[in-house]
Amino acid sequence: MIRVTVSYAAREGARFDHAYYQNRHAALIREHLGAHGLRRLEIDQVLSDAAGNPAPVVAAAHMLFDDVAAFQAAMTAGGQPLMADVANYTDIPPQILISQVHVAYEG
Repeated sequence: MIRVTVSYAAREGARFDHAYYQNRHAALIREHLGAHGLRRLEIDQVLSDAAGNPAPVVAAAHMLFDDVAAFQAAMTAGGQPLMADVANYTDIPPQILISQVHVAYEG
């Protein structure tokens, strides 16, 4: 299983519409990637770092897929509308990380 994290760096004066991201953009992700291998979607509105200071990112999406090939196939099939929608909620360029998921504890 892999996790694709799309995050948005905190920047002075940057625009980010959390309501749009959590509702409309998340719905687009489900619509365009759901039939192409998306297993799970989580949306974060980042509040602070562990010390209560402003966080280095304002928001993130975490998407789980079986493997990198499944993610790439999903983005080929449905990624264009998602990328075109970014300007509707932010002027911050998205940063994408792909991680291998290893479950160390499940309570």
